[in-house]
Amino acid sequence: MANNSNLNKDNAVQVRELISKKRAGRSFSSIIEKAVPVLLFLIAMISLLTTIGILFTLLTETIHFFSRVSIIEFFTGTILRPLSQNPEFGILPLISGTIISSVIAMLVAGPIGIMTAIYLSEYATDRVRRTLKPLLELLAGIPTIVYGFFAFTFVTPLLREFIPGLEATNVLSPGIVMGIMIIPMIASLSEDAMSSVPNAMREGALALGATKLEVTFRVIVPAALSGIIASFVLGISRAIGETMILTIASGSSKNFTLDVTQSMQTMTAYIVEVSGGDAPAGSTIYYSLYAVAMTLFCFTLLMNIVARYVSRRYREEY
Repeated sequence: MANNSNLNKDNAVQVRELISKKRAGRSFSSIIEKAVPVLLFLIAMISLLTTIGILFTLLTETIHFFSRVSIIEFFTGTILRPLSQNPEFGILPLISGTIISSVIAMLVAGPIGIMTAIYLSEYATDRVRRTLKPLLELLAGIPTIVYGFFAFTFVTPLLREFIPGLEATNVLSPGIVMGIMIIPMIASLSEDAMSSVPNAMREGALALGATKLEVTFRVIVPAALSGIIASFVLGISRAIGETMILTIASGSSKNFTLDVTQSMQTMTAYIVEVSGGDAPAGSTIYYSLYAVAMTLFCFTLLMNIVARYVSRRYREEY
């Protein structure tokens, strides 16, 4: 009897120890459960506060600029001579250079990207798709400075064989190379949108007697239109924000022209030029850097808003 009593006491002690360990474990787990959301919230706030900080800096410095230069002169002027004895700060040459280079890029990237997406989604075998798509996306990993030198040292001399009047620095060759750089973005996003279309739609159209080509252009592409348009808008945003290719291959001439054979400067290239050390801090040209950056920010923000609207407006739910 005494042995049984001792055994029961030992078991009771072990059970108490197990309960204590379990409670301690639950307590630690409860602390982790409460701490993780707080930690994630703080991490998320870093992004938000960074954005607010950038906006605050842009706004305050831009206000300094417009206290010295008329806002009407800035947005309607066609002459930009910030280093002249009588400086002028018209931003239209930079806006025209940015828009023209982006249009050239999209004329290259749009058709090639969408055709590539159609091939990968509708015609390529699984094995070919798994091979080609990663190889295509490698283009997006090439540094933009390499693209810039490629445009300056290879594409421009090649184009001058066909366009004798093409200047050594021009907006045509960097525009073409930017288009090549954007192709993976448009092709990959469009292919994803097309691949998400249910096979039942393809099979239904084929069952009704449609050809493969008709299914592609009359069923799949319209069904994936929201994703395709969103990829185009994101591609335009990428082209507007590109810097190094244009800085190297487009030159720094602030021409207000539509002639793509001439050198032009974009907003991003101007920011690089001014921030390179030519502008003393506190000068008008120094503050013009922030005014141009604010304009570029508004361009990019507008494109993102358009992309979100298009995605919601033409979204297809299957």
